[in-house]
Amino acid sequence: MTDTDLAIVGSGFGGSLLAMIGRRIGLRVTLLERGAHPRFAIGESASPLAGILVEQLSDRFDLPRVRPLSAFGTWQRTYPHLVCGLKRGFTYFRHESGRRYRAAGDRSNQLLVAASPDDELSDTHWLRSDVDHFLVTEATALGVDYHDRVELDRVEWQPDGDPLLVGRQNGQPIHIRARFVVDASGPRGFLSRTLGIADRGFDGYPATQALFSHFVNVARCDSLPDFEWRAGDPGPRIPEPYPVDDAALHHVFDGGWMWVLRFGNGVTSAGIAVEDWLANELKLAEGERAWTRLLARYPSIATQFGDAEAIRPFTWMPRMAYRAAQAAGDRWAMLPSAAAFIDPLFSTGIPLTLLGIERLAAMLQTTPVWRRSASASATRRLDPALYQNAILAEADRTARFIAGSYAGFRRFEYFAAYSMFYFAAASFSEMARRLGAPHAPRGFFCGDSHRFTCAMERLSPAAVVDADVDSYSGEVAGAVDDWNIAGLCEPAKRNWYGIDIEDTVAGAAKLGLTAEQVRAGLAAVAGGQIGPSTSSDPSARG
Repeated sequence: MTDTDLAIVGSGFGGSLLAMIGRRIGLRVTLLERGAHPRFAIGESASPLAGILVEQLSDRFDLPRVRPLSAFGTWQRTYPHLVCGLKRGFTYFRHESGRRYRAAGDRSNQLLVAASPDDELSDTHWLRSDVDHFLVTEATALGVDYHDRVELDRVEWQPDGDPLLVGRQNGQPIHIRARFVVDASGPRGFLSRTLGIADRGFDGYPATQALFSHFVNVARCDSLPDFEWRAGDPGPRIPEPYPVDDAALHHVFDGGWMWVLRFGNGVTSAGIAVEDWLANELKLAEGERAWTRLLARYPSIATQFGDAEAIRPFTWMPRMAYRAAQAAGDRWAMLPSAAAFIDPLFSTGIPLTLLGIERLAAMLQTTPVWRRSASASATRRLDPALYQNAILAEADRTARFIAGSYAGFRRFEYFAAYSMFYFAAASFSEMARRLGAPHAPRGFFCGDSHRFTCAMERLSPAAVVDADVDSYSGEVAGAVDDWNIAGLCEPAKRNWYGIDIEDTVAGAAKLGLTAEQVRAGLAAVAGGQIGPSTSSDPSARG
């Protein structure tokens, strides 16, 4: 029998990070894991917004050993043994069935969007078996009561309203009485099952499946003739904004896409996410044989994986998308990763989870739910509505955007243009946080702007039929202009978007700052001087 303030079910990166934060704000925390570390997990690609969230949470809650994970340079210097991968940006190549990839002269069948100016400030791919194990170890060092190999059966509500978790650890009964429970066990996880919460799904979202594994000996695209830019453009060689493989690399085709994420130890995470019709054609349930069928359709991808070898069994997800009908209640809440799962196309999973942790941490820090008294104060409860509405609204917006992106795969020019909604919103949010801008948006995908979200829905390729590509691209550019501080949507760049400080300086007024303030702030970022005072959340300052 264990009595605790905060019980967290699931010790992935989200659960472990929240457990550490709970300890820093003075709570007794119990962390429960069904398996044992190190163990495989998906959700491996971070982003600039994820990086600044790691920085700000670390600074706000005094977690200096977590902060180096915010960028490739600090990670490599501080924890060279902890495996990660270099992610300089987002790379997309459009493939046609039965034909080798050849770069179009106008680069209309590819998209490169840089996320950092150099390796030092670069984002990372997380080898989750390493990262999750590291964070669990850090949590126990801070005094978190950690238990693995725990099978939870149910939750029982006590007369005073406290939840009691009932289960087994190594076959022996275990009971954990808590003031509050957080489910960090992933989609369709513990609380969804034990509370009978329905899978509401996402309106208008295509049914999709996934198949993935880890590989060795995956060739780099920049070493293969098929992907050379000069193969499609007779003009002079122009260097890409970053090495195309040092990124979240995506192969896009009708009905789905493939991810290729490289880690520094020679392992590559790769998988496909496809609509049901294509999954049925490939017979995705057959695992490796389905993977072979996919490669047979796309010769250039097959060349990249010609010498590759899977080092773990293929995992098949017969249904990717999940959206809980409820994500919080009296004395319980789900992390975003447990409340919803959409698609990793734009690496949204890690930042969404971190945004949820930020919200929960603020609530747990400011609500006197933990103080027992004979008078049983009515303020002992956390109001779940604000948290639930925020995380589910963000999941719904993300799902609408991903659904539009799938519709755009058939006409890549639409997809490339539509993607600017994501890149404009993400870069604006990250920079607003870094610079302490007064115009920092609240919510993922600029969710506080009705104008932005309505335009994103109106211009979805799922809703646009036979529009002129130039006119469509122009409409998207106009819709994101007030948030575009990264030089996006410029036709002259022909789908290659590098990092240029002058683009952000030119957009200073959009952030509510002067050009001088932006220059000074970016100089501080380059010098590693960003601290807690830069948070866009007023409650996180001081």
